[in-house]
Amino acid sequence: MGEAIAYLDYNATTPLRPSALEAMTAAARLMGNPSSAHAAGRAARRALEDARAKVAAAVGCAVAEVIFTSGGTEANNLAVLGLGHSVLYAATEHDAVRAPARARGGEVIAVDGNGLLDLDILEDHLKKAPRPALVAVMLANNETGVIAPIAKIADLAHRHGGLVHCDAIQALGKITFDFRKLGVDSLSLSAHKAGGPKGGGALILKEGLEIAPLIRGGGQERRRRAGTENLPGIVGFAAALEVKDDWDAIQAMRDRMEADIAAQMPTARIFGQSAPRLPNTTCVSLPGIASETQVMALDLAGVSISAGAACSSGKVAVSHVLEAMSVAPELAVSAIRISLGWETTARDIDRFLTAWSALAERALTAGAAA
Repeated sequence: MGEAIAYLDYNATTPLRPSALEAMTAAARLMGNPSSAHAAGRAARRALEDARAKVAAAVGCAVAEVIFTSGGTEANNLAVLGLGHSVLYAATEHDAVRAPARARGGEVIAVDGNGLLDLDILEDHLKKAPRPALVAVMLANNETGVIAPIAKIADLAHRHGGLVHCDAIQALGKITFDFRKLGVDSLSLSAHKAGGPKGGGALILKEGLEIAPLIRGGGQERRRRAGTENLPGIVGFAAALEVKDDWDAIQAMRDRMEADIAAQMPTARIFGQSAPRLPNTTCVSLPGIASETQVMALDLAGVSISAGAACSSGKVAVSHVLEAMSVAPELAVSAIRISLGWETTARDIDRFLTAWSALAERALTAGAAA
């Protein structure tokens, strides 16, 4: 058999943690519906509520504030479509926020060169928006890893009678955060970004807030999300959140990789490097080599990374995040994202650097010949 791939695409999805799989297997054997009153149903309900408590503990919220969903996209849609009278959203938001925000006639708020909200512009919009306006801003960007000052944004929005929805999907498990300390009104999570199964997630909704459900037809999740709960997925999600990783070591590998990139290709640009970032994420351009070419070449070399953005068909698209950051087109079209995780090794980094160096050499040769 050939050498295992160097998987460096954790921001797209993570490997399923063994503890999550074990918990899912046990939950799948519970035959009862959590809404049934008999003994089998009560056993399933206990497993469900135990998982809810674990998710709540992981993000610092009350147990009753956890609404289980089919994933982060549903959680974002539920918040954006179900809260506030108007929507203001950062230009760098994920499409799971941008699409429902546009459907509601939302207004885009500009960002700076690091992809962070311009708070003065946000305040101007808050003054004019119908109240309560919903401000949607992610905790950590999925492409660049840049971390936003959410508590400041929440304070500003609340001073103007607004609400704040925070997409924390990419931050979950990588940095420590607390729902109460962030000061937001809702927060979205996804299981498969943190070692849990695909198809699971949650919306954290501040107690006392009413939300219009997207899915109707049952009394589940306190009538905020109808449908029999995905018990194995929920239990696996909770189990994954109990595992703590050495993110200092992961960041050290990331920083070493970035130093080598800069040494080999001085014209390479790492986006958001001057701002607080997730410890595992690098978004870097290699001028002269298209993102799609890099993704394919690295894949052939046994290294899994992604372009700055990818649509559901798997085709590489120009990153709206980098466009919003006013990145020059020639840099935006040559950007890739490398994202590390708990199974990443120094050998994986070396394998990436070897393959990427060949691309950099090609770019240098082409530049010298031009």
